[in-house]
Amino acid sequence: MTRIAIAGSGVIAGDHVRALAALPGVEIAYVHGSDLARAGRIAALAPGAIATDDFERILSDPTVIAVDVCNATPAHAPFTIAAGAAGKHVHVEKPAALTLTDFDRMVAATEGAGTSLMVGQTVRFQPAVTALASAIHGGAIGRPRLAHVSWYTGYVWPGGWRGWQLDRVRSGGHPVHNGTHLLDVATWLLGARPVRVFARSFPSFAAGMPVHDSFQLLVRFDDDSLATLEISYSLAQPRDMFRRIVVAGTGGTVAHSTDDDPVLHSAGGSAALPSVEDAMRHQLAHWIDVVDSRAEPIVRTDQVRAALAAALAAQRSLDTGQPVDLRTEEIA
Repeated sequence: MTRIAIAGSGVIAGDHVRALAALPGVEIAYVHGSDLARAGRIAALAPGAIATDDFERILSDPTVIAVDVCNATPAHAPFTIAAGAAGKHVHVEKPAALTLTDFDRMVAATEGAGTSLMVGQTVRFQPAVTALASAIHGGAIGRPRLAHVSWYTGYVWPGGWRGWQLDRVRSGGHPVHNGTHLLDVATWLLGARPVRVFARSFPSFAAGMPVHDSFQLLVRFDDDSLATLEISYSLAQPRDMFRRIVVAGTGGTVAHSTDDDPVLHSAGGSAALPSVEDAMRHQLAHWIDVVDSRAEPIVRTDQVRAALAAALAAQRSLDTGQPVDLRTEEIA
């Protein structure tokens, strides 16, 4: 039995608990939160889980071998570093950190000390994206040269985020908090490192939000491949989503669009898209395999660091209106 603990008591923590509790051979021992009542509600999703506001209790329990850190982004680094120092394996939600310095300390405290660190880049585990990656990495399109990702969703309207997510200091800004998805996918599919980023943002339908709900990125990679990435949280219906991914290479092209999915809309909501369904379960099942030494992490920390550097550069580009060259400027 693999005993783990959850650090976090928000909505995403509940998603993690549900997915992990359904995995055979996994036991959720604790759910940590600063608000004990909220932690208790999340712990109730996993039979036998104990709610606690004392993280040291988790760290000192030798039967807990891994910690899933899914609290607010500013807490990712201290919780991960503390867990690594206690000899625990760690899974941490994206974005992994708010600075490269913090991320390097997280890696040193885990991988550098003999345990493991996996970042929750859930999009990699969506069936359609997994299939694209398998084709590309298997040589189906030759050398990848161009990626284009368009992603529209109705997730964020005024009131759809909590205050800390709208606070750039605490979230890292829109390119860091949400753009990490796009940048990680592009980095993974192209198999290269971002070296130059230009970003622009604009309000679409949620003009009253304190951050723009739509943005676009142009990213150059170290092998001179190019990605055009756009994400918008502006669709009118909260559950709506449209995404298109195209990757062109020297020997062909692969593509996927959610238009290819059968979609059911009704008064009670909409059916999950087959191309994205069960990604969280696949992701966390893979993490448990990593913890139990049955697999090497699909999400490598060097790739995560490269995408995070690009996300931080994208926010700087928004601030200055200028492209940022990561080869001459390392963003701490």
